Amino acid sequence: MQGGSVTTPFGRRPISLAQIREQMRTAEIKSGKSVDKWKVFRDACEARAALGIQDRALAVLDALLTFYPESELSEERGLVVFPSNDQLSVRAHGIAGTTLRRHLAALVEAGLIQRKDSANGKRYARKGNGGVIEEAFGFNLAPLLARAEELAHMAQQAAAERRRFRATKEALSICRRDVRKLLTAAIEEGAAGDWGRIEDYFIALIGRIPRTPTVSDIEPILDEMQMLRDEVVNRLEILENSEETGSNAVQIERHIQNSNTESIHELEPSSRNEPGAKPSPAIKPMREPIKAFPLGMVLQACPEIRDYAPNGTVENWRDLMSAAIVVRSMLGVSPSAYQEACEILGAENAAAVMACILGRAGQINSAGGYLRDLTRKAERGEFSLGPMLMALMRGSVGQKKIPA
Repeated sequence: MQGGSVTTPFGRRPISLAQIREQMRTAEIKSGKSVDKWKVFRDACEARAALGIQDRALAVLDALLTFYPESELSEERGLVVFPSNDQLSVRAHGIAGTTLRRHLAALVEAGLIQRKDSANGKRYARKGNGGVIEEAFGFNLAPLLARAEELAHMAQQAAAERRRFRATKEALSICRRDVRKLLTAAIEEGAAGDWGRIEDYFIALIGRIPRTPTVSDIEPILDEMQMLRDEVVNRLEILENSEETGSNAVQIERHIQNSNTESIHELEPSSRNEPGAKPSPAIKPMREPIKAFPLGMVLQACPEIRDYAPNGTVENWRDLMSAAIVVRSMLGVSPSAYQEACEILGAENAAAVMACILGRAGQINSAGGYLRDLTRKAERGEFSLGPMLMALMRGSVGQKKIPA
């Protein structure tokens, strides 16, 4: 079996334990196994990011496969190819010798090929009677055969990740466009509201997008951008409703203009389209369950809550709820008040409200009374967590002195 023994490279080239394990792995190839060499190559191309190899290395691998005479890799036909560097360079589109050697080393390091060096480091085949190759020295393609299923799985994952990235990036682009145009319309048409602060937050959010983002970079920004869009639409809808109802116009106008008010007892009204909001009877006499906002949004608005979480970090909602219990006790909120908030708001939203109260602790005389007041308003459909979070986030944006 050609891939069944461990060999070391010629000269000063070292060998790593990972390469030794890879050689042992090729010894376990099932008898009779074969695979289309170009399918394996396409899978390796798809998974190149996970393999840590560049396009030029794949060009070298492509050239190596052209020296394998059969269309399918199989141990019965041998798996060692032995072209010279000059021959490889020609088939790799004239790649320079030093570059060729570097990418060959990268393919070995990635576990896609193995070196099988002769005693003097030359690449050749020794033939027996009838011209049958008995022994060959060069590059062993056995890892491609051994890892065929693994490479196929890696290729599927890479393709799925690319689709997810494209969908997330597209959603962010659309959401970003919506927010920009909604803000422009509100400002240019003189709609009442603190649109300058919202625009500052929008600019800061855009500034967090890296030049070459990954899906993990984009997803939290998309969550915040969607919440910002919902907030802008919510405010515009409140303005429209105020014009229709008339009797509530003064109160709604005051709430919109003072969404970041210093008075901690003044809350912004909610609307039926805001995530987590319950509509007021004047708009629609129907109560809906309050939905939790993204955890990342809560932590951005209330970073101090992390100090009270297990190990000083909030990684999930369970951590936030544990921190909220500590804060509840520290601020003197009774267990019954917090339990009632959990029943009306939901456990996640109640924990988020405690984080907001902590962020405004210096402005609140009685944290327990304030929480009960919010709970009663939520029960009547008059309180939404969104404006409270947005006010805290806009305050943090203002402290960073974001340029217009």
